[in-house]
Amino acid sequence: MQLLHIKPVENVNLDQNQLGGLYSQLGPAGAEDVLCRALEELSLRLSQSEELYRQGQWHELRRNTRSLIAIADQIGMQALSRVANDVIRCIDQTNGVAIAATLSRLMRVGDRSLSAIWESQDVTI
Repeated sequence: MQLLHIKPVENVNLDQNQLGGLYSQLGPAGAEDVLCRALEELSLRLSQSEELYRQGQWHELRRNTRSLIAIADQIGMQALSRVANDVIRCIDQTNGVAIAATLSRLMRVGDRSLSAIWESQDVTI
């Protein structure tokens, strides 16, 4: 028997207008500060999401995911925000299989989004 390992790759997109707006509004130092804090918080929330899922704490997972959406929207992580909304819909429908699948996708999109924002720091906004 042959085992096939599938590794999905998620496309992410950053709203460059949102990022540019942060830089225009806050200046380079202020925008960098907001981005660094947001990235730290996103990383923490993603980690917490996995733990809350393992513990079956759906209400807390929903609350954690809502705050993740707010942070992602603030810094222009559209794909992350969209998938996090999907996780919330699955929690609201109490569909365990769908929660597992969408949360797994959220982790992939989160990782790719965090990488994309760091890579964009090499580009002048």
